[in-house]
Amino acid sequence: MKKISYAFILLLLCTYTASAQSVEGNVDNLPVHEYTLTLKEEMVNKAGKEVKGMTVNGGIPGPTLEFTEGEYAVIYVKNEMSVETSIHWHGLLLPNFYDGVPYLSTPPIEPGKTLKYEFAIKQNGTYWYHSHTMLQEQSGVYGSIVIQPKEKTLEYDKEQVLVLSDWTNEKPRDVLRFLKRGTEWYNIRKGTATPLNQVIARGAFGAQLNFWRQRMESADVADVYYPAFLINGEEKVEYPEFKPGEKVRLRIIDGSASTSFWMAFGGPDPLLVSADGKDVVPVKHNKTFIGVAETYDFIVTIPENGKLEYKIMAQDGSGTATAYLGQGPIVAAPDVSKPDKIGMMQQMAKMKMKMGAPALKFRPGKDERYEMKEKWGMQMEGMKDMDMGTMNMDKSNMKGMEMKKHKMDEMQMDMKKDSMQMDHSKMAGMDTKMDTKMKKASQMDDMKMDEADGMQGMNMFSEYNYDYLKSPEKTNYDPDVPVTDILLNLTGNMQRYIWSLNGVPLSEADKIKIKGDEVTRITFNNLTMMHHPMHLHGHFFRVINENGEYSPLKHTVNVPPMKQVTIEFYGDEYGDWFFHCHILYHMMGGMARIVSYDTPRDPRLKEYPVSKLIDETDQFYSYGMIDAASHMTTLNLISSNIRNQFSLRGEYGWNRNMEVEAAYDRYLYDYLTVFGGVNVENEMEDSLEEITTTAIAGIRYLTPYLFTLDVRMDSKLRPQISLSRAITIFPRTIVFGMYEYQADFGWVDDLPQGDNFKKEITWSTGVEYLLSKNFSLMGSYDNRFGAGGGLSLRF
Repeated sequence: MKKISYAFILLLLCTYTASAQSVEGNVDNLPVHEYTLTLKEEMVNKAGKEVKGMTVNGGIPGPTLEFTEGEYAVIYVKNEMSVETSIHWHGLLLPNFYDGVPYLSTPPIEPGKTLKYEFAIKQNGTYWYHSHTMLQEQSGVYGSIVIQPKEKTLEYDKEQVLVLSDWTNEKPRDVLRFLKRGTEWYNIRKGTATPLNQVIARGAFGAQLNFWRQRMESADVADVYYPAFLINGEEKVEYPEFKPGEKVRLRIIDGSASTSFWMAFGGPDPLLVSADGKDVVPVKHNKTFIGVAETYDFIVTIPENGKLEYKIMAQDGSGTATAYLGQGPIVAAPDVSKPDKIGMMQQMAKMKMKMGAPALKFRPGKDERYEMKEKWGMQMEGMKDMDMGTMNMDKSNMKGMEMKKHKMDEMQMDMKKDSMQMDHSKMAGMDTKMDTKMKKASQMDDMKMDEADGMQGMNMFSEYNYDYLKSPEKTNYDPDVPVTDILLNLTGNMQRYIWSLNGVPLSEADKIKIKGDEVTRITFNNLTMMHHPMHLHGHFFRVINENGEYSPLKHTVNVPPMKQVTIEFYGDEYGDWFFHCHILYHMMGGMARIVSYDTPRDPRLKEYPVSKLIDETDQFYSYGMIDAASHMTTLNLISSNIRNQFSLRGEYGWNRNMEVEAAYDRYLYDYLTVFGGVNVENEMEDSLEEITTTAIAGIRYLTPYLFTLDVRMDSKLRPQISLSRAITIFPRTIVFGMYEYQADFGWVDDLPQGDNFKKEITWSTGVEYLLSKNFSLMGSYDNRFGAGGGLSLRF
């Protein structure tokens, strides 16, 4: 690959910034291709309801921008919306200033303004564009880019772009606020929840206890409920113009906000020819997983007597969309099995996998990446040194990574990617029925399938890999080039919906410094149960797989749950580039970094501080709940960002027992807060005349098995401890309980004569039945107010 000296890049940048109004690059003799994109807020109906969306040239998705390699692109983006916006050209190699990340590389486009993007087209392939402002991508600001090569290299007759996406009728900010309150409703709504009755029926209660012990509810697969999944803006789309026998190049783009898909094709297996815009060695491949922001090109042949079905299924099995090419009876695509979340939990329990790595650390900004990997890295007990899903990265030994083929195909897929330095003697600690032959690599060919039960968990995510992608040309670097290794543990907290890298969200992170004329090698160590499609702006990187020096080039790499993926790239750029998980709500939850070549900032960005971009990932979200019951009424209001939380809680009983508490919490850690506030309550039941106000201070702690522990002291020096828990026992039914103990030693106020000590015990239990996202029926018993029932409202 071409190498440019770091000093030369600095000199070039300084020369460039001295003339900020000059045109980027030498455009002499380049044909200019011009487009105008107009962004508007309009009413749209994508899932049975008219809601406000954001359109590009009147449509969702926006138009396909078509170029030929070697042209010069001039694109005017007109903002006719009421809010500022931006456009990022995903996967395109272009000057940093036009990358389109507002406040980082490019100015935002204010309402009523137009921004001119211009850059040379120096690549070919399938790409796309989308807004990089807040959550606008979810509302419809995205479209496709097709760049033809100077000379055609593949044989096919026609092309068709297919843009995949997800659609919600909710406002995207409301979606993120709902995720941050930690409810299971989205999983319940789409039928992917794992209530306790189903867990017990499957004999998986022990596995559930293992998850609870590690402060996790279940094996999460996807976050958001979507009423519709779309292909080119429709749930079902037909292209009857294709004729029998024609070869059609399908340019497929996952432009979803947060959904990865399984893709399946009717008829013979299609020919996969490109990934992320880069040619790969053509390979027949059906049932392909496409992560958010990835692109794949396939060549299919239209059936002689029927129409070819192309079907996508959301990764959690919650919905599908279909496209048909040709005419006649349907040539159906094969079905893809839905994920078995309870089965995944059972496998992980057998493997004794460690989960629940913190998304928020005790020391803000402290990047303890290697300590975190040592503690939480995906090891089974007794196999601590085995890094599942990674490889020896010594370039001289790349060819040695290929293992001998044997009949256990599923195991082979994982073992090829597992560390070649595995100490098999440590397998003795596994709870397994495998023959002792399993302990010796030389005897693995002789293993019988029924001896592999204990290793089954090693394969639960083996289907998500890139081994079928092979570059037609070598992509490895000169072994003499210096290499900098970076470990990024992917971390998250589903209860508060915070996402981070190495336990550090973007708002608390330093930049990742990139040295010019060096190879940067990044290992993603996914410590969560979610997929994370990681995208690096302005670069292509090698995704290291079994093809060694022919490993493919990509701009987005999907990192499966509890697995490792390694990428590497040569540092020959300038400026600051965004690097983030492309699940929109994960990015906005903090899973992002700024990759910096530590070069001077473009003077045109002087009025646009980077802090504005960073602050967008640490905003306050507010929500509340009212329980209106026959025996008591309670109100809870919460407003929080990553580290800070303000809360107001009030309750009023039929016996006129009243209590109100306002508090401020500071999160020291994912599961630990310190808090202070005031408590107001009436001294006498049935009377509001004697009101007592006390100051309070204490800690709240989320214990293993997901109990919330509250330990406090008030200004009368009365200690108090409470413990609470809620469990989903049926698909829409939640049981909850709370126990509270308060002691009064009379240290501040004298107790009644003859009393040296007084205690008060409060407890309650109840059940809630979810009617919808915002309403529930509830019934409870409280030892102060008795039994009753009513309605719960969430807002």
